Amino acid sequence: MDRLIAMQVFVEVADQGSLTAAADKLDMSRAMVSRYLAELEAWVGARLLHRTTRKLSLTSAGSDTLPRCRQMLGMASDIQASAMTPENTPRGTLRLTCSMSLGQAYLAPLLTRFLKRYPGTAVDMLMVDRTVNLIEERVDLAIRITNALDPNLIARKLAVCRSVVCASPAYLKEHGTPKTAEDLALHNCLTYSYFGKSLWEFEKDGVPVAVPVGGNMSANESSVLLEAAVNGAGISLQPVYAASGLLRSGKLRALLGEYQPREMSIYGVYASRRQMPAILRAMLDFLVEEFNADTDWATPAV
Repeated sequence: MDRLIAMQVFVEVADQGSLTAAADKLDMSRAMVSRYLAELEAWVGARLLHRTTRKLSLTSAGSDTLPRCRQMLGMASDIQASAMTPENTPRGTLRLTCSMSLGQAYLAPLLTRFLKRYPGTAVDMLMVDRTVNLIEERVDLAIRITNALDPNLIARKLAVCRSVVCASPAYLKEHGTPKTAEDLALHNCLTYSYFGKSLWEFEKDGVPVAVPVGGNMSANESSVLLEAAVNGAGISLQPVYAASGLLRSGKLRALLGEYQPREMSIYGVYASRRQMPAILRAMLDFLVEEFNADTDWATPAV
């Protein structure tokens, strides 16, 4: 049995949810797909799929085996690619995940420049507002803004992500301008579900300041809060990269310049250093270069 083909068949069946659909995708007969699955199950020593007339689903053993098969197929692809092209030449597709706001506001133009620099590459973006399991979802690189890294993953720091407190001129005209961080407790603050929902943290003259905040809007996507702030809904704590253009245009005003919001770091996170593809290494180097050259990351807005 060609075990790599059997693994490919198993992965395709799991992805398609159907033996027939997998057979069509692989240009095989349904009987051949069934044979490869049976032989893989015999080799593994466990049933990998529950099969009924209406539904096909993974068994517990199948759930454990699927990500390992993906890894094996990825390693086989890497071996083939390294034999066909120079070792350090970026090529192939990089599957990358990031938040919706970061992808739309910042990464899209960067990735366009990357693809022009390395014409043999492609990027498949997964933009979601949740923490993605890199192995299960076949993600090569996650761009995350955090101060709490998963110890089971490899992370390369790309930049410091600074934030700014901001509001629209219309909101400030109606409700007044906070003079101190403590004044925020008296205002309608638009809060982000995953960071500082009820407590905004600052530093002033080297002294930490924490302020309880609240308001009538919370969201798990910071770009929604940014749009609400522009429309006068309240005061928002935003990444500088997202708010900088609106601050320059006057649609938003930066507040509390003497207070530095708690900094986050932006990381490129990946599963393993072993057999790192040239495209992943090139992307990490490229992002470090771009982030550090951009003042929207390097300096806070005031």
